[in-house]
Amino acid sequence: MQTSAPSTSALAHTFRERLEGFLAPLLARLDEQLDSRLVRTLGATVEVLLQNRYRSTGLLLSELGAFLTSPEHAPAGTKRLSNLLRSKRWSADLLSEYLWQHAQQQLSDWICRQRDPLAIWDESVWEKPESIALEGLGSVVSAKAKRLKRIRQGYYNPPGGPPVIVPGLNWLGLLLVGVGGPPVLAAMRWWTNRGERAEEKRDVEFSLLEKCATAWGRAVLHIFDRGFAGAPWLEVLARSDVRFVMRWPKRYVLQDLLGRARPAWMLVKGKKTRQSRTVFDARNRQWSLRGVLAIPVRHWAYPGPLWLVVSRRGKGHEPWYLLTNELADTPAAMWKVVFAYARRWQIEMAWRFGKTELAMQSPRLWSWDNRLKLLLIVSLAYAFLLSLLDPLLKQFRDTLLQRFCPRTGKRSRDSPTPLYRIRIALDYLWLCTGPPFLGLRENSG
Repeated sequence: MQTSAPSTSALAHTFRERLEGFLAPLLARLDEQLDSRLVRTLGATVEVLLQNRYRSTGLLLSELGAFLTSPEHAPAGTKRLSNLLRSKRWSADLLSEYLWQHAQQQLSDWICRQRDPLAIWDESVWEKPESIALEGLGSVVSAKAKRLKRIRQGYYNPPGGPPVIVPGLNWLGLLLVGVGGPPVLAAMRWWTNRGERAEEKRDVEFSLLEKCATAWGRAVLHIFDRGFAGAPWLEVLARSDVRFVMRWPKRYVLQDLLGRARPAWMLVKGKKTRQSRTVFDARNRQWSLRGVLAIPVRHWAYPGPLWLVVSRRGKGHEPWYLLTNELADTPAAMWKVVFAYARRWQIEMAWRFGKTELAMQSPRLWSWDNRLKLLLIVSLAYAFLLSLLDPLLKQFRDTLLQRFCPRTGKRSRDSPTPLYRIRIALDYLWLCTGPPFLGLRENSG
């Protein structure tokens, strides 16, 4: 028997109730420290961010204030949001801890269901090329400039020279991913390499890894890209005793079981593929033939046994060289490592969504603490959107997209994580169904 589609009012009630439930524990804690009007401001700000923030509009407090109240009372809304961010009675650590606890709850559920969760790590940069006056800015390699200088088919003469350095912050993200489920945001960290607040990159990463190892032990498989490869990080992984898969640069040296040190690509040169199979490439949305093999290796910085798993992706594509401490002596175990690393693309999509849809590089707040608070409030909005990918909400989500953000293109309709469409649909749905759930549209500042 097929159930009828929910009404528009039922849709609005379901998603507002979901947002209230998502924020309720955080708002309850804040209510012990702040005036209730500022607590309502934080909840309403998350809803405003879900509806109205894009790269073109940015995170300007004056515009956010107009959406919090009304255009004619925009100064009052801006003042209230400024009071929330400037308040010394709470810190950004409260938001970071809330995201962590939310991820912990989801992780416990996955472990109870005997799913093998993944912790996906990656680094990015928060660029502010037009400003040098903001507190705490450091120097970062511009990811946008690097992307524009990349050679593409038919365009063979991009500008050369050294990397482009711009003012900004370093950015570290951590997502938890279960088997076949949506990701959960566990942590966001920003730090600078200049001034009084300067921190070393590895110190920030080591502290987060230590927190993960203490809380999760070996229950989680950690996924790292090539930026983490090398002896320093392997030493920390050995001390933390965690399971990991790491993309290993092909020219980095490893040792075979006979003690011969060679670059990774030379260790597997001429070795036959252990097994081949057709695999669906979710990034390029096509099927392709892949091969896999693995050999046991050693590294002087890691005392335990290691395996080098190689995924051969066909002509014209560089193989993946994956270093892991997981046992990979069978084809099934090898493919498990390859598929685990393939899910790392989830965090690349998180960077893209945060920088474009949520305009996370646009804040103009001078103060370091206020800026971190605003960025973590935006992170809350992103974490809520990820929670809407819950399979239990499939009927409501499909109805929402069909009514308020229909698309005829097959690529849009078949997207496994339609966060862009969900944001647009929520915007139209909530515009049609009344005021925000915390009722901030009032004249009082």
